[in-house]
Amino acid sequence: MYGRTASQLLRDLNSADGENLQPFNADAFDQVMAECENHHQTLQSLIRKMEEAPEDAHKAKNEDHFGAVIHHLSLLRNKRCLMAYTYNRAGVIQGLRWKVGAKLPEEIMQKLSFSEKEYFKSHSAAIESCMSELDLDLTVDMVPPKDPYIQVRVLDHIGDNLSLGDHTFSLTRNSVHSVRRTDAEQYISQGLMEEFFP
Repeated sequence: MYGRTASQLLRDLNSADGENLQPFNADAFDQVMAECENHHQTLQSLIRKMEEAPEDAHKAKNEDHFGAVIHHLSLLRNKRCLMAYTYNRAGVIQGLRWKVGAKLPEEIMQKLSFSEKEYFKSHSAAIESCMSELDLDLTVDMVPPKDPYIQVRVLDHIGDNLSLGDHTFSLTRNSVHSVRRTDAEQYISQGLMEEFFP
């Protein structure tokens, strides 16, 4: 039956939750592409047949006319299903860039098609380019903080008279400072500082 494989692709997509990426179903995708090609070729041959028909045959609705309509609508339906499948997967892949970072774990990479891997690389490069142009790390806080300053405790001696933003600090072991979140983030990720809650 026409469109069954394409609708199965969407059912598989719908059965997975929005956060969990299922492996790319290359077999079903290729089957739908082949079905689209068959619809296209059949549609073209039916159109040629109707154009070559005598003038009086054009006035009567015949099986070629209805066949062409069926193949045309089936082709459009398959294309919409393929576009919905790729569009929704692209949305999940975009979200992974923000949640996981620029390097995806191997278990996620195995679920992507070659085109999706290339799309992820291009999307990551565009984000990196934008952040470098703005000189702003957009991945630091996905939820905007209520206060740009945080209290931090220095876990290991970092240095004396270090510049963080527009202030100079003596970052000795166990000292507590109020600094901008963006300035402290690199030290927190390295394990040299921790956010301090008095």
